[in-house]
Amino acid sequence: MTLNMRTELFKNIPFAQALDLAGLVDYEAGRVVSRTLAQQPTANVTLFSLAAGEGISAHTSPGDALVLVLDGRARVTIGEAVHDVAAGQAIAMPAGVPHALDADEPFKMLLVVVKPAAA
Repeated sequence: MTLNMRTELFKNIPFAQALDLAGLVDYEAGRVVSRTLAQQPTANVTLFSLAAGEGISAHTSPGDALVLVLDGRARVTIGEAVHDVAAGQAIAMPAGVPHALDADEPFKMLLVVVKPAAA
């Protein structure tokens, strides 16, 4: 199947070329910026940039989540535990456990959420 004849599962990115993921989302003062790359019933892939001082408040997810840090540093709270993460690191968050993120400096991440198939 050729590239132009397939159903695309990824969006908002070009195919068949090397990508600088961190360069696909810009920092904006006072904002959390996101760019959805895939949104399917069993998986979501989203790029985020957070300006210094911004965060994502505590919430739960129906699926396991993986944060891959692309730039900067942040504090990730999973349940009661606080983890400092930096560029080049990743942290997994289990489904159903409250988690939050706080960026003390500009921070970019790729978030992958994998959810169970509907019964």
